[in-house]
Amino acid sequence: MKNSWLRSQRRWHDSRAVARFALPAAALVMYCFTPLRAHAQAAGALPGGGHFVAGNGSIVASGSTLTINQSSGRGVINWDRFSIGSSNRVVFANGGGATLNRVTGGVPSAIAGTLTASGTVYLINPQGIVIGPRGVVTTTGRFVASTLDADPATFMNGQPLVLAGNSDSRVVNLGNIASTGGDVFLIARNSVVNDGTISAPAGTAELAVGKQVLLQDSASGKQVFVQAGAGGAVTNRGVIQAAQISLQAVDGNIYALAGNHDAIRATGTATRDGHVWLVADTGSVAQRGAIAASNADGSGATVETQAAQLSFGKHAVVRAAQWNLSTPKFTIDGAAARALRRSLNAGTSVNVRTTGANGNTGDLDVASPINWQGGASLTLAAFRTLTVGQHVTLANHGSGNLTLRADASSVDNSGSITNEGVIDWSHGSGIVNVLYDMNGTYSAGTMLVNPSWTPAPASGQLTQITAYRLVNNVADLESVRQDLGGNYALGTDIDATGHALTPIGNHTTPFTGQFDGMWHTVSNATINIDDFSTDYSSGLFGVVGHGGVLRDVGVDNASVSTSLQGSGILAGVNQGVIAYAHTTGLAGEQTQEGTTFGGLVGRNDGTIERSSSSATISGSDANGGLVGRNVGSISQSYATGAVDPVYSTGYGGGLIGVNEGMVSQSFATGPVQTQLMPTHGVIGFGSGTLASDVYWNTQTTGQAISGGNLPLANGLTTAQMSDPASFAGYDFGPNGAWIMPAGATHPVLRGPAGQ
Repeated sequence: MKNSWLRSQRRWHDSRAVARFALPAAALVMYCFTPLRAHAQAAGALPGGGHFVAGNGSIVASGSTLTINQSSGRGVINWDRFSIGSSNRVVFANGGGATLNRVTGGVPSAIAGTLTASGTVYLINPQGIVIGPRGVVTTTGRFVASTLDADPATFMNGQPLVLAGNSDSRVVNLGNIASTGGDVFLIARNSVVNDGTISAPAGTAELAVGKQVLLQDSASGKQVFVQAGAGGAVTNRGVIQAAQISLQAVDGNIYALAGNHDAIRATGTATRDGHVWLVADTGSVAQRGAIAASNADGSGATVETQAAQLSFGKHAVVRAAQWNLSTPKFTIDGAAARALRRSLNAGTSVNVRTTGANGNTGDLDVASPINWQGGASLTLAAFRTLTVGQHVTLANHGSGNLTLRADASSVDNSGSITNEGVIDWSHGSGIVNVLYDMNGTYSAGTMLVNPSWTPAPASGQLTQITAYRLVNNVADLESVRQDLGGNYALGTDIDATGHALTPIGNHTTPFTGQFDGMWHTVSNATINIDDFSTDYSSGLFGVVGHGGVLRDVGVDNASVSTSLQGSGILAGVNQGVIAYAHTTGLAGEQTQEGTTFGGLVGRNDGTIERSSSSATISGSDANGGLVGRNVGSISQSYATGAVDPVYSTGYGGGLIGVNEGMVSQSFATGPVQTQLMPTHGVIGFGSGTLASDVYWNTQTTGQAISGGNLPLANGLTTAQMSDPASFAGYDFGPNGAWIMPAGATHPVLRGPAGQ
């Protein structure tokens, strides 16, 4: 029923478009507005009855040209009528200022000729505005065409404008609107149509319908926000090119109907990413054509599609880095699957998410196959339950990833995943993540893996296809101890304020599963255990055993205060693998002799890679900014926190307290305080190996030597630490592990591709 309605609407719009372009300029007003209060002489008209009601200037007519000379920065002109005939011209000589034009005479505005401005022009006409097929609007600043009225005093004060009104007339562009240095806004209560060309290469092009709309200034994002809808429609069959583009209908409909060329194309600037928004919260978005979004440097940008109902035509495709689709519930039928497949094959990663809004179940059903090639990734996230239907195959030939997620909002709604089809990654090198609620169910169905798959370097991945239970809150986190060999993932950031957490796993029963933070954090955790009869280690994880993995996780503003041996913010003891982890907070403040404190891990017997800590360490025996005692391997990691042993016989190292293992491509920058026992820039003490690509900052650590076998030349000044050339062997290339952000005083880790 819905599809037949959309087809009929499309035929209606197609027929109307033909009629529009067939009309002579004199009939534009007659055609475009209801009721038909046409100005019969529109083709030969110039604006009339205009006078400044705020600001200063003059209005001068000379033949076919009307010139508005504005001497004030802002001005408001009331007009009896404002139309421009096909051979006529209106010139706004308003410098870099702005002119608000309010048409009060009850006649629609038809621009069949040319309007130019050195600054910004607002044209407000409740009777409607149409730019004809040969009409041209060119401004250096903004151009705003609206059937909603604005408060002149607010405009003169340069404040954000609230546009409001009850007019049923439309704003229609059949011609060419260009802002060379600003924005283009077309706003009406019920209908905005672009069948021509809109260009705003330095700003935003935004088309919106609603009975109340906020218009404000932003140098980086959207500037038009519909505050109250009226069930209207935004229709684009023409071409829109701008740094950013937004089509908003809120409770109405959006028709992106242009063909298979990039009719909607955002290109970005130095301050704006090339974003495109299609937003009809409780309405519909019908996408028939192509949408492209790129940044000023040519890299892909983002397209956002948000509506209660989504439909797609045979030419629907998005060419960008990311396409996010949001809707209350959704079934991916053949048309949707084809649109997603075309976009994925174009290199666009796609995220489809159901929200459960408006009383919907929020289920996401995949009813048609999606197969693609290349490195784009697909995420299918259901508010509640996700089902891959019978005879449906999801497959990638390339490096693309797939994420299937239930309980997408992390509300513990027992969201489950059922696969009745085939997940085929037998020809792919990417990974498949399956995420379901802690109290939900998972039916794996047929899962095909690539027998030659190998994990990406330093990823911590063990298997190509992995199913995880979601950890959404502190209670879920505590539940991990019930199955220490299971696979878990953070569904969201967790605030543990007010909770005294018990470490997950101990020496008797260590954590041997996988814990993937999915780039989320656990914050404000307090961990304090003083019972030696229970264990000898403390951290968010007490002991990570052989085979256990912690990855892509942060623990921020944590406090670990204990007298136990082996204490770190993330883990007391690591015998497994930790990758892409970071911590902040405080570990220590104990004077019990024999304890070991590290900002990330107390004692490392396993592998730590691409991880960091800025935590403050104030323990007693072995104290390290990253690890208290290292017997395993540490690579591509760093510490920036202060190390201040509180016991006179405590060892302190900017990176490691006591090193008996291997350390490579790592560095330390945090201050290291001197006590009775050795404290040094990299390690406090030990006979382990420090590779030649380990460094420390002599100025910020306050230490002249490394504490290991490193030459003095590896001790760098802050200026040297800020220069990538100082770090031999570090890869700062596009695919390297390291980046040096502008203004940074040391390298930082680059996240994995796609994160």
